[in-house]
Amino acid sequence: MTIAPVRSTDSQQLIAESTEELLAQAAGLPEAQRQELLDEVIILNAPVARSIASRYRRKGVDADDLEQVAYLGLVKAANGYRPEASTAFLSYAVPTIRGELKRYFRDCAWTVRPPRRVQEMQGSIAAAEPQLTQQLGHLPTDKETAEALGTDPEEVAEATSVRGCFTALSLDAPAAPDNGARLVDTVADAEEGYELVENVHTLAPAVSDLDDRDRKILALRFCGGLTQEEIGNELGVSQMQVSRLLRGILDRLREDLTKPTG
Repeated sequence: MTIAPVRSTDSQQLIAESTEELLAQAAGLPEAQRQELLDEVIILNAPVARSIASRYRRKGVDADDLEQVAYLGLVKAANGYRPEASTAFLSYAVPTIRGELKRYFRDCAWTVRPPRRVQEMQGSIAAAEPQLTQQLGHLPTDKETAEALGTDPEEVAEATSVRGCFTALSLDAPAAPDNGARLVDTVADAEEGYELVENVHTLAPAVSDLDDRDRKILALRFCGGLTQEEIGNELGVSQMQVSRLLRGILDRLREDLTKPTG
């Protein structure tokens, strides 16, 4: 006698029937016994939770974390379901699991936190995208996603742009696949020129009030990098005289720069 293989739909039907029986039995039992039956419900339907979690992969969150969140949603569904309701258990559990995943993305998975409105829209897009892709045969455009969600394409585009906020790339990550450059190589170094321009702009009025000799001493010391002895040789004076002159020049500049204006 040949035994026909159990089809996937038959297996799903058996799981659904067993789930309904376990939930019905658990309804009138003490808490400890009830929890044992609910644990069986959770084990039976764990593949559903894993399947839903898999749809949220490639969003920058570890797959194990996604599954744990999905299992939490399944536990909540098992504890919150009421057998007297007219809906099947999965009709209640699937939205509960999805809601738990969306809350996780909204509240916990952001490296850089956008506004809450954008977070919620991004979660809605992530939930709708797999089904839209299947229906359309390609990744949905912002307009197609917006039509499915009943919102504006601009809001979808804004929310889609924050997908990279779930995780931060290492600065050692490749900057492009076709060369050996790293992201850190593309980060601009601190530009000291801006500070120099600001300092020159601030000092210019005070320096303009100095006589030619004092301006020459400043230029030799701070632009030419000469020592006090070398400046003395240039001007025909001693190093001690250069030290006193330089100190007096700096004191006058400091006084001019700290003098109240207006």
